[in-house]
Amino acid sequence: METDCTHHDSAAPEAETGETAPKSAPTPLPPGTRLLHIGPHKTGTTSIQSALFAAKDAMAGHGVDFPAHSRHPMEAALAVCARPGMMGDAKPTERHWLRLVDAVHATGRRTSVVSSEFFADAPDDEAIARIVDDLGRGQGRDQSRDQGWVHVLVTLRPLAKIMPSQWQQYVQNGLRMGYEDWLEHILRKAPYEKPNPSFWRRHRHDRLVERWVRVVGAENVTVVVVDDRDRDGLMRTFESLLGLPDGLLVSVPDTANRSLTLAETEMLRKLNMEFRGNGLPDEVYSRMVRGGAVMHMKNACRPAPDDARITTPRWALEAAAGIGAEMAGRIAAMGVRVLGDPALLSVVPSVASAEETAPPRIDPEVAAHALYGALAVAAATPAYPPAPVRSVHQTPSKELVRVLGHRVLKRLKRA
Repeated sequence: METDCTHHDSAAPEAETGETAPKSAPTPLPPGTRLLHIGPHKTGTTSIQSALFAAKDAMAGHGVDFPAHSRHPMEAALAVCARPGMMGDAKPTERHWLRLVDAVHATGRRTSVVSSEFFADAPDDEAIARIVDDLGRGQGRDQSRDQGWVHVLVTLRPLAKIMPSQWQQYVQNGLRMGYEDWLEHILRKAPYEKPNPSFWRRHRHDRLVERWVRVVGAENVTVVVVDDRDRDGLMRTFESLLGLPDGLLVSVPDTANRSLTLAETEMLRKLNMEFRGNGLPDEVYSRMVRGGAVMHMKNACRPAPDDARITTPRWALEAAAGIGAEMAGRIAAMGVRVLGDPALLSVVPSVASAEETAPPRIDPEVAAHALYGALAVAAATPAYPPAPVRSVHQTPSKELVRVLGHRVLKRLKRA
């Protein structure tokens, strides 16, 4: 990754408000296209995946298949991109990828759609070529690039909207760094790759599009700039591209995917510090923290309107807008189809500020739900095997002295 992320002189426009102008529907892709939505993260991926999965039976009646066996074939995408997955989770295997490939091939010449934001993590051209070739083979067709068999869809949102969402997601995967320190590292401290190298791999969007264009060609890439003011706009775009009737795709409520509030994120970040400081196994984090405490807290608690949100300082918003303007210009020059308004990528949100706020306080009810979630998982989890017993000769002398001293103190207290 290049390291010129923060050097921009042009000023970005302030955010505008009001209704969006009516837009004409995009031309549908040819029947039989295998549409590959690669995200990246925090660009409406979960909402569209949920809508596609919920409507899979209805879509099939219109000649469009959703071949994945679940809402999000995350393991398959992680496996083919050689990514390890979330902290403490089992590492995906080649079997996950081949299962998805087989399901795609089973659709034959029908239109199909596959969506995972983790495809944006493909490490190089070779990995991208394998993804496209594996999905594009079948039914006597020639290579996907020659026939336009696989069409790549990239969804984009402004960096100003992505940064706080991505930071709290990293915290849910064990990150211990505060938000402003994290912004300093990704925007001001070259090479801008610490502590999360994946951020710019995913969100330097011009380079992301460029990588896929090199493999599939500009004619086989569509970029959609998501407008948050048009809540159903992304659904209507997918319907048009897939040749589906208007209104077939609808939003599916998903409390488990909501973002954390500032207080919730800070509580989890402090827990991450304790967790790492005490050297507990990553598997415990995956099961009891992310899968227990965080999941139950999200499902049981809805943020109140006055809960403190993650606030991005003005300097970071302006830096993000400058990068967005540069990315939009480079994408426009690549010859790909762009749907939506690229100017949105360089807007400085007028609603955000760097004003001082009171320290975030976690609601006792929220904390109780988080603790219960961890306890519920612990109660349902078989006990860990006992630690191996060491003989006195295998125990370091310093540890022996500490243990003996502890026992002597306990006896003195009893006396």
